[in-house]
Amino acid sequence: MNSQANPTDYKYRLAESFDRRVNYDDEYTVSRAAQLVELAQLESGQSVLDLATGTGIVAILAAQAVGPNGNVIGVDISPGMLDQARRKTRAARLFNLELLEADVEKLNFEPESFDAILCSSALMWLTDIPATLRNCRTWLKNRGLMAFSSYSESSFTIPILVKACARFDISFPNCNEPLGTPERCRESLQAAGFEKIEIRTEQFGSYLRRNDSEWHWNGDPNWVDPRGNPLAGLPWERLEEIRAAYKSEIDALTTARGFWHDITMFFVMARR
Repeated sequence: MNSQANPTDYKYRLAESFDRRVNYDDEYTVSRAAQLVELAQLESGQSVLDLATGTGIVAILAAQAVGPNGNVIGVDISPGMLDQARRKTRAARLFNLELLEADVEKLNFEPESFDAILCSSALMWLTDIPATLRNCRTWLKNRGLMAFSSYSESSFTIPILVKACARFDISFPNCNEPLGTPERCRESLQAAGFEKIEIRTEQFGSYLRRNDSEWHWNGDPNWVDPRGNPLAGLPWERLEEIRAAYKSEIDALTTARGFWHDITMFFVMARR
């Protein structure tokens, strides 16, 4: 996020951006969320908090895992996402799952409230990740589990766009950088006081056709990045130059199989 942006304005844009995501529950999204829950190895009767629950994929799986004697709280800032989560929860007839509309960074639970806290690929959207991790440690019971997933800084076409912009001395931020390496994930958890940190790396990438990379330049019409577009204010001529540089970078990486679209994800687990 742009450090000069007003946090309140940013959070409003964040909620609005996810409200527009009507196509969120695809095979990829469900599979990476399910993998996080599987690695967490939740047990019957446990109490679980799911941060940035979105459409409730992780929360619903967690509620099923802990059973009727357990309970799950899913929190998200997007009312549109939560509407989808509530419909799914009713359809699954789950009575041990509570969904809250709130800013994750303004939560205030009692110490030692949860056996596990989960967050599927959403910590990157927070304005103060260290503070949130410290809060999570406080909310966890002794030896409680913190489990989250995050993208590597090499994921998607972002590094290619960063490189293309650098040709013109334009800085384009890599939004995956805060937790974009195993070392940063580990250091962030250690700084918050967590122990027994385990990190697994999984690859969800695939080969794209040449015109697919064009789609990634133009963006998803159902998604507006709440952090804004650093290129939005550039003259048309300069934007076309950057686009040409981007195409050149893509062409240099394209083989007979296509262009490799990297999606490296870290699954991170730690104990209080």
